[in-house]
Amino acid sequence: MGQRKTFTPEFKREAVQLLESGSRPASQIARELGIRRNQLYKWQAELKARGTTAFPGSGMRKKRSDEVSRLKHELARVTEERDILKKAAAYFAKELQ
Repeated sequence: MGQRKTFTPEFKREAVQLLESGSRPASQIARELGIRRNQLYKWQAELKARGTTAFPGSGMRKKRSDEVSRLKHELARVTEERDILKKAAAYFAKELQ
């Protein structure tokens, strides 16, 4: 599989400006920029919804995904420990009877 393309926030803003200028169809702009037409519309919606905070970059996402990954590993470890303790408790309960 190919690597995912990344675009700078400036590129995205300029692409949305081209789209909103209405001088050319969205499909033509997308072809010229080497992106999908629906990506232009997604960028436009994000820019309208978030304004200046749109397109924060990949730095925040990486931190979040690292945290999620760490928490998943911790959950797996704790679940395994719990299961071991349950089995040990059942074993010792049988011995006492």
